[in-house]
Amino acid sequence: MSIAIGNAPCSWGVEFPDAASNPPWQQVFDEASQAGYSGIELGPVGYVPEDPSLLADNLAERGLVLTAGVVFRPFHQADAWEELQQAVHRTCRMLEPLGAQQVVFIDSLSPVRSSYAGDPVRAPRLEPVELSGLHERIRTSARIVREEYGLTACMHAHAGGCVEFADELDQVMDSIDERLLALCLDTGHSLYAGFDPVATFRRYAARTTYVHVKDLDTRILRQSVEGRIGFYEACNRGVFCQLGSGDVDFAALKLALEEAGYEGWGTVEQDRGPDTKTSALEDAQANIAFLRAVKLAA
Repeated sequence: MSIAIGNAPCSWGVEFPDAASNPPWQQVFDEASQAGYSGIELGPVGYVPEDPSLLADNLAERGLVLTAGVVFRPFHQADAWEELQQAVHRTCRMLEPLGAQQVVFIDSLSPVRSSYAGDPVRAPRLEPVELSGLHERIRTSARIVREEYGLTACMHAHAGGCVEFADELDQVMDSIDERLLALCLDTGHSLYAGFDPVATFRRYAARTTYVHVKDLDTRILRQSVEGRIGFYEACNRGVFCQLGSGDVDFAALKLALEEAGYEGWGTVEQDRGPDTKTSALEDAQANIAFLRAVKLAA
């Protein structure tokens, strides 16, 4: 079995649209194409041009298609709700004309939680009323995605946010109608949070519409959790390593995808910090080569 494989601007260190360390978006597109990927994610809204026709021309020139958009916003934060809704609409308006279906929801890093990333025992949890508000903002956002744009919203558990650990992800998936919210499985963030990505995929196979393909170095993770250094510094130190050099069981993942008949995209995301020393292009080339070697890449 093989699936279509894309990449994402975060593999070039692009987490926020206006960060000084961001490479030009044209460079990201060029290098993703040069490395052999067939698709690319939108990245944070505001990073690439918001004119769909301009974006379509640039994708076509490089033989790329748009795979998904990511809404990386503080769903846990009630006073950010207006900005969050604007981000949902802006993302959908870019995806819809270009045929991309997936809108990935990520609760962005909480100042309270970020230094407890990967530590489900010590991490402070939301109070019931806060948790209810988080779920309602996800639900309403998913309804916008589906009912106003005909796209698919999928939830992504992310280190340092308030939807990180297995129980937090389960609470979201249990509380929101499966017709509104699917799952984006992230193999690296699952391990970061201490749960098995393959078991999670098997549990939610019928609701999984998108997969982020990462590997993770558990040695660096342990150092990060014990030292409470925070998620972005862990990225700087290489916690998300080249595929095949970490601790994700890709053979088991491939088998699970095969058994479920998964037909969606697999998008490589090797999150990196501004001080990551390796070359983004070389990492991208190594990652697609690994996926082809294990027959996960089409």
